[in-house]
Amino acid sequence: MSEAPARNPQLNAGDHPYRLVDFARTTVEPGSLIRTDGARMFRVLGDEGFEHEYVSGYSSPEPGHVTLPGPHRVASLLKRWNAGTYHYRVEHEHLPYYLDEFAFRFNRRRSRARGMLFHRLLQQCVNTDPHPLNELVGGTSAEIPHEGHRLDVLPSNTSDDF
Repeated sequence: MSEAPARNPQLNAGDHPYRLVDFARTTVEPGSLIRTDGARMFRVLGDEGFEHEYVSGYSSPEPGHVTLPGPHRVASLLKRWNAGTYHYRVEHEHLPYYLDEFAFRFNRRRSRARGMLFHRLLQQCVNTDPHPLNELVGGTSAEIPHEGHRLDVLPSNTSDDF
């Protein structure tokens, strides 16, 4: 099974669905087989030099884990990881970073050297520019509350997409 791709800057959460078709056109070599779930927007790829095979999950006599095993496995693991790690508390503004973490773990799930996981994580941290706390949480200043200081409850912006 191939590695899950890291977050792609060409695709953003709010983009028009046809951007996926444009993404396929620019990243997949013509003549390659593209398997999709039957979404009509991808059917144009068959006329543009790609071999397009689609399976509709609704009309297929076989279950999803048989017809499209790779995407089904990734989606199932993503849902289970979200439930077990974040208890369905995924916030929209941090979703790309959650998906980066998922891709990192997914790509190393069968690693024989489990101790290397932490080593690779530290290696990536060192190779990345620093991000102050106020940049991560979207505030203007990162004040640390003093002892006895009451923290106000912030409204949740949790995503219900999972």
